[in-house]
Amino acid sequence: MGLVVAPPSPPRKQPKVKTGRRLAPLAAAGLALLVAGSLGGGVYAAIDTRDDTRRSASGTPSEVPPTAPPGPVTNVADAGQIAPLRRVVPPDVLAVSGGGGSITPSQITKISKLAKVRDVVAVAGGAVQLQGRAINTFAVDPSSFRSWTPPGTAKKTELWAALAADQFVVSSSAAEQLQLARGFQYPIVARTMPNLTMGGSGTLGLPGIDLLVSRKTGTDLGLVPNVAVMVNAPGADPAKVVKGVSKVLGTGANVVNLHEQKYQAPADGGRPGSYMDLYRQAATTCPGLSWTVLAAIGQVESDHGRNAGRSSAGALGPMQFMPATWKAYGVDGDRDGKADIMNPYDAVPGAAKYLCANGAGKGGKQLYRAIWHYNHADWYVQKVLALAKAYAARYR
Repeated sequence: MGLVVAPPSPPRKQPKVKTGRRLAPLAAAGLALLVAGSLGGGVYAAIDTRDDTRRSASGTPSEVPPTAPPGPVTNVADAGQIAPLRRVVPPDVLAVSGGGGSITPSQITKISKLAKVRDVVAVAGGAVQLQGRAINTFAVDPSSFRSWTPPGTAKKTELWAALAADQFVVSSSAAEQLQLARGFQYPIVARTMPNLTMGGSGTLGLPGIDLLVSRKTGTDLGLVPNVAVMVNAPGADPAKVVKGVSKVLGTGANVVNLHEQKYQAPADGGRPGSYMDLYRQAATTCPGLSWTVLAAIGQVESDHGRNAGRSSAGALGPMQFMPATWKAYGVDGDRDGKADIMNPYDAVPGAAKYLCANGAGKGGKQLYRAIWHYNHADWYVQKVLALAKAYAARYR
C-alpha cells in the first residue's frame, strides 16, 4: 500500500507577539502602524500604513500614482496572468522615504539620473498585521517586479501568477514562523481587513520586507504609494549609489546597500539566492578558480542575466553559451532533471565546468587560455581579468 500524505492542517489562531511597542488599533482612515524589524531577523525601516492620497496646494486630495520601472512593461495583472520572465535586475540599493511619505516623481527622476543607475522601480508599501504580527509589505506589479527578486524566486511563475490573482506572497521565513499554509485564507489588517489566500513563499531578497501583495490589494489596504524605491546600478560602487540616493531623498530616509553581508538573504533549501551566491557556489566545483572570474564573465556576457537572449553569433542564456558547446558542458545545477541553457542555476555551473576543463583552476597562463577559449579575443580576456580584479577588491 502506498504512502498516504495528509492534507495540511487548517491555519491555527496565533497569539499576538509583544514587540515592545503597543500597536495602535487601525481605524477606517488607516492609522499609522510602525514596525522596526522583520520576521527574517534583519532590521529595516518603519513604514506607515495610511490614507493613499496627498493634499494639493488647494487642500483637495490628489493621488500620487505609482511609478513603473523605465522602459516598456507588460502589465497583465488585471487578468490574473503575468508576463514571462525576460531578464533579471539585481537590486543594488533599497530606500524607504523618511516619515513613511511618498517619494515624489521628481525625486525618482533624480535617482534615475545618478551615475551608472540603469533601472529604478518605486513601490507602494506599509506595515500590516498578519497572524497578530506587524509585517512590512510591498504592493507590486508581479510582471515587472519578479525581475528584481533572486533568480530562484523570479523563475517561480506560479508564485507570481498567484500574486497577480490578488493572493499574497510571503518570505520563506515568514511562512515558517507564522505557520502559513498555501491555499488557505488569512485576514490581513490595515485600513481594511480582507481575507486573502496565501499564494506561496520564497526568498524575496529584501531586508525587512516579508509580504508582497498586488497593486490592487495594496490600494485596498491603504498602503502608501511610492514609499520605497529599488535601484539597479551595474558597475557602480554601491556605497556611492547609497550616498547619491540619500542626498536626493534627504534626512530621515532609510537607504540600504544590499551588497552588505548583513543584508544578504538566506537561500531556499541551501540554494543560492543571488547571482553573486551562484558565482561563489559554482567556483567551488573547480579548485583554484575564483568566483570573481565567473562574475566578470557573467557581467560581460549578459550583465548578470539582464540580456540573456540570443546574440548575433547564436549564443544563449545568462552565460551566453553556443548550443553545441552547451550540449557538451551543460549542467543540471538545480537538479530539476534538465540542463537549461537559459536557467542561471544551470548556466553558471556550466560556465565553471567549461573553464575548468580548459585549465582555469591552474591560474596564470592557463586561466588566460581558458578565458580565451570562452571567447577567442585577447581584449575579451583582458576585460574579464580586469573586472575580476575589481570584484576581488570590492568584495574582499
